[in-house]
Amino acid sequence: MPLHPIADKAEVSVEFPDKAYIGAFGRNSQFDAYADADSVAIKLVRPGEERREAVMHLHYGMPAEILAELARSLAGRDPLDEAHRSELFAAATELCAALQPRTSDGALGAQSN
Repeated sequence: MPLHPIADKAEVSVEFPDKAYIGAFGRNSQFDAYADADSVAIKLVRPGEERREAVMHLHYGMPAEILAELARSLAGRDPLDEAHRSELFAAATELCAALQPRTSDGALGAQSN
C-alpha cells in the first residue's frame, strides 16, 4: 500500500503498568489508511535511523463511535480555525460520499433510511 506524506503531525502513546512507549510522527513521516472487509487500519511510519511504525486495526464499529464522539466534542467547543475546519469538512464529505449506497454498476443508488 502506498504511503503518503504527513502534512501535520501525530503522536502515539501506549502505556503499560511498568512502561510507556511514545512515538512522534511529523512532516518527515508517512501514513497509510485503508479499509478491508472487517476493519480499517491506520499506519504511521517514521523513516530513517530512528525508524518507528505504529499500526492500528479497528473494526468498523470503533471508528463509527470515534467519529460520533468527535462530532459531539466539536459541537461543544469554540469553532476550529478555518484551515483545520475546512480540512476536516472536506475529508468528512469524501467519507460520506464513499459510504453512499451504490448500484451493481457502481453508480450512486437511492439513499435508504
